[in-house]
Parts: sequence; C-alpha cells; structure tokens
Amino acid sequence: MHAPVMPPAPRWPEAIPVESTDGVTLAAYRSEETAARNTSGREVFLAHANGFCAAVFAPLLDSLGDTAWTAYDARAHGGSTRAGADMSWEGHRDDALHVIDACGVKRPVGVGHSMGGAALLLAEQARPGTFAALWLFEPIVFPDGIDEPADNPLEAGALRRRDSFPSREEAFANFASKAPLDELCSEALAAYVTHGFVDTPDGIALACRPEDEAAGYRMGVRHSAWAHLGEVRCPVVVTRGRSLGADPAAIAPLIAEGLPGGHLEDHPELGHFGPLAEPGTMAGSIRRLVEGLGA
Repeated sequence: MHAPVMPPAPRWPEAIPVESTDGVTLAAYRSEETAARNTSGREVFLAHANGFCAAVFAPLLDSLGDTAWTAYDARAHGGSTRAGADMSWEGHRDDALHVIDACGVKRPVGVGHSMGGAALLLAEQARPGTFAALWLFEPIVFPDGIDEPADNPLEAGALRRRDSFPSREEAFANFASKAPLDELCSEALAAYVTHGFVDTPDGIALACRPEDEAAGYRMGVRHSAWAHLGEVRCPVVVTRGRSLGADPAAIAPLIAEGLPGGHLEDHPELGHFGPLAEPGTMAGSIRRLVEGLGA
C-alpha cells in the first residue's frame, strides 16, 4: 500500500504582526484586496481550533469564493508567539479583539471552530456588537458545574503527541493514515503540515508545542462563556457533527438554547473536524448566514 502523497499546500498570504496581551505577537492574515473582493458586503473573521493554525481554513475560504476575510494564528500556534502567562482562554478572547482592532475589521461574521468558537463568544461577551453574527462549529463551552476531569484524555494525548518529523511529506503521510487527522481533506492537512510546523536542523517540529496544546485542553473548562450566553444578542448558528457521548457535539444544543439568537444546525455525517473535512459543505452553511444578513 502506497503512503498518502501530500498535495501542494493552498496559497496563503503573508503574516501581519499584531500585538496582543501577555507580550504575545500574533500572526494575522487577510484576503488580497479585501474590500474590493467583498461581494457579499460582509467580511468573515476566522478563529481556529486548539493545536491547529489559521491556514487550515484555506480550503473553506476557497469554497467561499470572493468573500473578504481575516484570520489569525492563536497565541502559541502557527506564526504567533506563546504567552508569557498561562494559556487561559481569556487570552484567546484578547487575541481576537486585538486582530479585529488592528486590521480595522467592522462587524464581521465570526467563524469559529472548537476553541476558536469559544474565543469568539468570549470576545462578543466582552464587547457586545463586535460581530454581526457568529457561525460556530462545536464551540468548547461547558455548562457551569461540570467538574474538571482529574485525567483529561485530550491533555494526556497532546503530551504524548509526536512533535517532529524529518519532512513535511512524512508528517503528511503519518497524519493521513491514522485517526484523528485522517478525517481532514488533503488540502487542509497539507496546509496544517506546511504552516503548523516550523523548520529545524533535523526536519520540522510542531509550532504549537505539545505542552501548550495540553494547556489549551486543560483551560477549556475554566472560562466564563457559559455564564454569559444570554448576553450574546447577535444571530448565532451553532453547528455540530455527530455526537459520541459527552462531547462538544452533545453540548451544542444546550449552547444554542442558551443564546437569544441561537440556532442549531446538525451535520451527523461529520465529526469534530467538520470545517476541515468537508469545507464545501461548511462554506455553504456560512454563506447562507452571510446572505441572510444582507449588506
């Protein structure tokens, strides 16, 4: 059996440095000639999941066509620097707001995946009216009162993760041949191994270090987004894949119910990596939300 072959990585713009809190410098990215290309009248603003980087959205953005967009690598991910403080998710809130301000983004449609979805909710709660609407795929927002697990399997898995490879092609073949990243479309996976790794003398290494990814999972139950869901007044589409038990897909209906403008959208054919697995389907859902808002 032949190893999976890495396709060319999707085109991706140069990073724009943005200063955030805790001494972090973020890597932000914008579509070329953003204003001229924004035929919908609305820009989208994207926040990625824990452990990834903004470039994994490239196939989804290609499916959105000429919609203008801004995205960024979260602190300790991709081209952004790590925090001098802990990896609390209030820092991810700060990152989103600093990129919006630095890039002059005006009331975009926020598109958030997993950790990124929680970051955008926290940003809208901190500064109401930042977003015209939100599209969130399985945001990591747990009900108050849920105990933090003594042994978090995601945290433990991150700490065990292989963090270096001789080449990007070998990293691609490794991830494409086994769960969970084998769910990603080949273009999103190619973007991940291209932009989510840094060059080293011996090959490549994860830009998001295993200890920082693990801290992200640990902090995922410690933020306050659940307590303030009722304060989010913009329309919010909470999208989910299939649920396998006590997972983000199972919590998604409760999040939608707690939001005054919440709407649940089911995609049982998808897993937790839906936006990276079926970018065309997810782009269609985002497009419907954008078009429903008007110019």
